[in-house]
Amino acid sequence: MDPVASLSPPIVIAHRGASGERPEHTLAAYARAIQQGADVIEPDLVPTRDGVLVARHENEISETTNVTDHPEFSDRRATKTIDGKTLTGWFTEDFTLAELKTLRARERLPLLRPDNTAYDGQETIPTLDEVIAFAKRHGVAIYPETKHPSYFAAIGHGTDAPLVAALKAAGWDSADAPVFIQSFEVANLRRLATMTKIRLIQLVDADGTPADGAAASYADMTTPAGLAAIARYAWGIGPNKAMLWQGDAPSTLVRDAHAAGLRVHPWTYRAENYFLPSPFRQGMNPRGHGDVAAEIAAALRLGIDGFFTDFPAIGVKARNDARGVK
Repeated sequence: MDPVASLSPPIVIAHRGASGERPEHTLAAYARAIQQGADVIEPDLVPTRDGVLVARHENEISETTNVTDHPEFSDRRATKTIDGKTLTGWFTEDFTLAELKTLRARERLPLLRPDNTAYDGQETIPTLDEVIAFAKRHGVAIYPETKHPSYFAAIGHGTDAPLVAALKAAGWDSADAPVFIQSFEVANLRRLATMTKIRLIQLVDADGTPADGAAASYADMTTPAGLAAIARYAWGIGPNKAMLWQGDAPSTLVRDAHAAGLRVHPWTYRAENYFLPSPFRQGMNPRGHGDVAAEIAAALRLGIDGFFTDFPAIGVKARNDARGVK
């Protein structure tokens, strides 16, 4: 298959940092990603009780911190319904930042990534401001995701305004700022388009519907007409990597998105066999590493404009090899 040109030089986005090698969303994970040559680091954002945005994949933190080891917070355990799913655990919006800072991060996938548990307990939960300062010191871009924006707005902890305020305070409010804002919801991206000039990325999945009900389905959003509608408020899309393919053949998604003027940043390329399509697996061990570089290379030949990966070193080499860069 001959390579297809991308709209922009492909960027390597460190998914939650180098989360294949360090506990996710920690400064250590971001530092490792930068050391490995990532262009961009990704903080997922959720709020604290006192309105500070912090980097966690989810607001429920029992899997990614040692909160269960803190008896003083045992009464914070709660059951909540978020985007139609009922969860029981400990939630960032029930803690002040000072309280969260007493916790320590731990590996979310210890069975698949046992080596990462050696770093459990070493890192605190970083704030958005800390991530911005870290990115500025190291000259990389950031790719924040607003998590569950409708849910947080409904409980009085809206995330759009504080995110834009933090970025403006950093001097970032233009289309060439080293920032991309992403969301699986639609209405908040449309709202953000009126609040900032920063590039917006509409996340889409292979199945399902945006939690805010602003579209009938992700499938409808990725038709040519749906992509044209996205292009009215967003700079690009972030699709599930499976959406690039129909069996062994390429789907029309990259071509259709590019025709609408949208960049394409698929997620998430992981080295473990557990996450790889069968042609790229090596051996039977789910935690063993397969050929994710070949999977990334195949996607690059489709003309993608960047990609999310837990293993930036592999991603950087695959991208550079595809471009003929030594």
